[in-house]
Amino acid sequence: VQLQASGGGLVQAGGSLRLSCAASGQWSSSYPLGYDLAWFRQAPGKEREFVAAVSRAGGSTYYTDSVKGRFTISRDNAKNTVYLQMNSLEPADTAVYYCAARRGGPSFRRELYAYWGQGTQVTVSS
Repeated sequence: VQLQASGGGLVQAGGSLRLSCAASGQWSSSYPLGYDLAWFRQAPGKEREFVAAVSRAGGSTYYTDSVKGRFTISRDNAKNTVYLQMNSLEPADTAVYYCAARRGGPSFRRELYAYWGQGTQVTVSS
């Protein structure tokens, strides 16, 4: 499984961005072969942290508290793509954002994800 993230950039505080992550390779969204997907982020000097996750069929979503109400994770299984819509961006959201995939249910634990994208930089100016 290969993951390719895109959509990062520079935006002013209060603005919006939509990240995309396209999956390829031996990919299936159908149970039991399907993958759960997540976004993590890593700011300079900090550990990589969980942002949001979505289940295989897209019916269940999970968010870290700091982005609830501002970010929305979704997936289009027909396009093998997961999205992260980010609204009301804050300077604290500045980080490299990574998409990740695993089997066995969405999780906030980064060590449980077997597949990672290359990351896309999001910079929010004040």
